[in-house]
Amino acid sequence: MTHGSHEEFAAFVGIDWADAKHDVCLQAAGSEKRESCMIEHTPETLDAWVSMLRTRFHGQPIALCLELNKGPLVSALRKYDFLVLFPINPITVARYREAFTPSRAKDDPTDAELQLELLLTHRNKLQPLQPQSPAMRALEQLVEHRRRVVGDKVRLTNRLTSTLKNYFPHVLQWFQEKDTLIFCDFLSRWPTLKAAQLARRSTLETFFRDHHVRSADVINTRIHALKTAMPLTTDEGVIAPHALFVQALVSQLRVTLHAIEDFDTAIAQRAQNHPDFSLFQALPGAGPVFASRLLVAFGEQRERYASAAELQQYAGIAPVTERSGKKSWVHWRLQCPTFLRQTFVEWAAESIRHSFWARVYYQQQRDKGKAHQAAVRALAFKWIRILYRCWQERTPYDESTYLHALNRRGSSLIQNLAKVS
Repeated sequence: MTHGSHEEFAAFVGIDWADAKHDVCLQAAGSEKRESCMIEHTPETLDAWVSMLRTRFHGQPIALCLELNKGPLVSALRKYDFLVLFPINPITVARYREAFTPSRAKDDPTDAELQLELLLTHRNKLQPLQPQSPAMRALEQLVEHRRRVVGDKVRLTNRLTSTLKNYFPHVLQWFQEKDTLIFCDFLSRWPTLKAAQLARRSTLETFFRDHHVRSADVINTRIHALKTAMPLTTDEGVIAPHALFVQALVSQLRVTLHAIEDFDTAIAQRAQNHPDFSLFQALPGAGPVFASRLLVAFGEQRERYASAAELQQYAGIAPVTERSGKKSWVHWRLQCPTFLRQTFVEWAAESIRHSFWARVYYQQQRDKGKAHQAAVRALAFKWIRILYRCWQERTPYDESTYLHALNRRGSSLIQNLAKVS
């Protein structure tokens, strides 16, 4: 349901949320009087407050403005069909407050009233929250949580690497990939060089075979390197505490690796059942991880973005141009959904290895003097235009079709492709 005018709402509410309580400012339609109160953040208190609103305004629609588009409070309020939520950027509220409070004094009840004023005064610039289906929202949370867990994995492997360099650097050469179970199991069993060198050759061979190392040459090379290695230090004052810390980090890394597998399974089950998944699964370099993230990035509400440019701007891929007098400068967008931008940029970087034209386009940008990240963002900008059309028309991406389209338009990229080929 679309709500466009004040007459459609029986009341307007501004909420300044917090962890334990929320400050509320309410103004009934047709009245100039404003009412303020504070409600605790408990399911029972929130339900009692909403029930009071339903009774007082006879279940008519109520516009509610808050600095959130997701989170516990949004989840709690979204289940009431007569509440229409209008999320607003916290920076908007901060700038509005500073415009009338040069001292920058801040108070929660005041912020609630400011949000109410924004809702009443600039209603035409605010969009009501239109959540996607429960399946898509669940998938969105899963891919975001997975990305955070992957970040934890990177931090743990970095700390492991740093710690091992203090007393057992050899193992870093024997195992190039640190985010593996064989690396974790080896360190759990032999956390020091001395412990590993005391192990029998047959024990080491069995360990490697049990961990799917099939090459006899690889096994012999590792065992020979292990048996002939010279310790960096024999000082127990260094080895003992670092070895214990390594054990602690390995335990955390093992749990993290299993958690990533669990997320991958849950994401695959949900994503593969979505009718749009095939559109993103066929993209160069997407794979199961990026295909799911791109599916979430575009979502299922095709009316949400009127053009590819809107998505480019919202995702923070399109640069910002500022002008003042005779000066003009361009910079990247500082405020945007970070995970959404990460999705497009990270996949664009991966596509360079899998798409011929993407590789040539990236190199073209580098030859112009752009840094790696700027070149990847330029590629992501181009990819979004392509994917937007595929998404709108429900047509899977085809590299040959796109290259033919470039040729018909006489694109300069085709000339560069011809030089490379």
